[in-house]
Amino acid sequence: MLPKHILDQLLVCALLSTIASSQAQPDIPNVQTQSKESSGTEGGKEPKSEAGSPIESQEGLGKQPVQKYFERSFVDDSTIQTKNKEMLMRDFGMRKAKSTFDMDLDELGTIDKGLEEVEQQLKKFSEAEQLFNEAVSMLNKVDDKKAIRKAYALFQQAWKLNHSEAGGIVAMAHVFGIHFKQNLNYAQELFVNLSAVGEPRTQAGLALLYSLGINGFNRSLAKSLVYYTFGALGENPLAMMAMAYKNWQGIGVPQSCEGALVWYRRVADRVAEDVTLGSPVITRVRLQDQFENPNFFSSLFDQDLIQYFQFIADKGDTKAQIGLGQLHYQGGRGVTVDYKTAYNYFQHAADKSNNPNAQAYLGRMYMEDNSYIKKNYDLAFKYFKDAADQGNAMGQAGLGQLYMNGYGVMKSYTESFRYFKMAADQGNVDGQLNLGVQYFRGLGVPRDNKKAVKYFNLASQNGHTLGFYYLAQMQESGLGMLRSCHVAVELYKNVAERGKWSEMFMTAHEAYMSSKKNEAFMIYATLSEMGYEVAISNVAFMLEHGETDIISDSELSRTALMYWERSAAQGYTQARVKVGDYHYYGLGTQPNFEEAVTHYRQASDQFQNAQAMFNLAYMHELGLGMKKDIHLAKRYYDMAAETSNDAYIPVLLALIKLALLYGWEPFYNENTKEQYQVYFSPDFWLGSSWDIYVITILVGVLSALVFVIINRRR
Repeated sequence: MLPKHILDQLLVCALLSTIASSQAQPDIPNVQTQSKESSGTEGGKEPKSEAGSPIESQEGLGKQPVQKYFERSFVDDSTIQTKNKEMLMRDFGMRKAKSTFDMDLDELGTIDKGLEEVEQQLKKFSEAEQLFNEAVSMLNKVDDKKAIRKAYALFQQAWKLNHSEAGGIVAMAHVFGIHFKQNLNYAQELFVNLSAVGEPRTQAGLALLYSLGINGFNRSLAKSLVYYTFGALGENPLAMMAMAYKNWQGIGVPQSCEGALVWYRRVADRVAEDVTLGSPVITRVRLQDQFENPNFFSSLFDQDLIQYFQFIADKGDTKAQIGLGQLHYQGGRGVTVDYKTAYNYFQHAADKSNNPNAQAYLGRMYMEDNSYIKKNYDLAFKYFKDAADQGNAMGQAGLGQLYMNGYGVMKSYTESFRYFKMAADQGNVDGQLNLGVQYFRGLGVPRDNKKAVKYFNLASQNGHTLGFYYLAQMQESGLGMLRSCHVAVELYKNVAERGKWSEMFMTAHEAYMSSKKNEAFMIYATLSEMGYEVAISNVAFMLEHGETDIISDSELSRTALMYWERSAAQGYTQARVKVGDYHYYGLGTQPNFEEAVTHYRQASDQFQNAQAMFNLAYMHELGLGMKKDIHLAKRYYDMAAETSNDAYIPVLLALIKLALLYGWEPFYNENTKEQYQVYFSPDFWLGSSWDIYVITILVGVLSALVFVIINRRR
């Protein structure tokens, strides 16, 4: 079928042809007739055509003007003097009709080709959309690594068919080095091209490059904010969280709690919709803590311990089976989610030992979709009932959810409340949360905001994401409590940071431990833009230790200081001490002892940090950035030792140094002091760094003493 505008043009052509043919029927008067008409009518009669029909004149106009209008419109002198019929085509209407008709015929051919191209494009888009949807469904199978790898291959195919959203995913994968080799240049090209057509993920990616000032981009908070704004309006979580964080901290924009509240709420709404009972456990490893105490984090990924539990579980140990089932169900401790393995462990414990915890977990697995077993409310009810009859709180809470939602049973708020109450009384977090929901919404009980707040608080204290979410809603609206924008933002932020994207922490740490430092840096940098404090401190740590070449060497210290400041603003004590160190030594900024003292004092007074106390003592001792005061120096040294056992040896050495330095002052008077003071000064004998030498000697002496004492005891 032809397009409407072509049909309209053809109708116009036909109409013009009809009008022209009807007007061409009368004979065209010759010159002689015109001269007669100009001198008047012959015999008082109106002029006639050959057919004998009079030429009609318009009312109110004389015959002469009508005749001239006719001549001007259809003929001229050259037309009258020739019999060439083709000259009659000089009529405007006929020429326009013929040329339009010829053009339309040509255009029809072009349109046909265009329609074929459009049809091909629609076919390619349909194929790309199908590939994209298939990839998304595979990506949700968190326990199948092969499916995830195939998903990214499908995203790549969809992008080759010009699927913009798939192109955005491919671009970010090249930034992170996930399933593709890291290629910032290729990612940048995709960001630029796709952001121009409004793809939100690539707009957020372009904002990231401007924020970091990498890959040929000069750091620009203004441009970064522009692209983050567009990405956030396109509902991209990275961009929305970045806008929320920047409004909350006042980074590049005026600080606005209400502005942050809007964006964090939108992300939290999305996270709350996706919360499941078996949400994976995410471990956020702080690189600074791992550097200072590497043995602590090695226990999180101790495969030998897991293998031991597997061994005793295979021997029939019920507790080991349930523990391993839960570990594979939720992930954690270096173990990825594996629903099949979790189900097998739970099934063994439930069948052989009739264990209520195993039965309750099986009820959970049947109540929610997963990649191994399909949802089955009848089986869920059976396992929950078996567990609840044995007094198991998880089984009671599961039955409560089935009754509250009418899953496989008749909906009954009375029954759900009864089971939730039994579970909550045993400290079950799901029971506490759902009791709060029933009081909050008035489901089966009178609406009571005070009681809702009570149970939401209990659920949040036990770490339930929805507990924080409902508390945030009540704080925002002032229900059951005074409204507090700041508290609501903190709660919404907590919920938003529990989204699926937080799984990138584990990916980043795996890359870091595999010496893929640039890949780890870009993942941590992306998470830091979203406001994750641990990621911010990890970026600062990597920059401080020069573990990435993405940021130029000349910018390392200045950029690290910026990230330490952002981390300190969110309450990380060690970051506050680091900011003081950077000002003390002039790293990334000019040396400023007064500024360093400010940060050390804040870390000492607000967070009781032993390192900050020690640094303040040292600066009091030497009079750096403050008045020299030996007594205050000793006081801060003592406070550092009392605060942390790790500070005991450094404080002991510092106090010995103080005793040696100032102990002999009373033994010489003011007269000899000026004369011989230079000889009593350690600077005269050991130079300006004498204290370092003294401490080193004392450490050596103490180490030797410890070594001797240990050998004697043996």
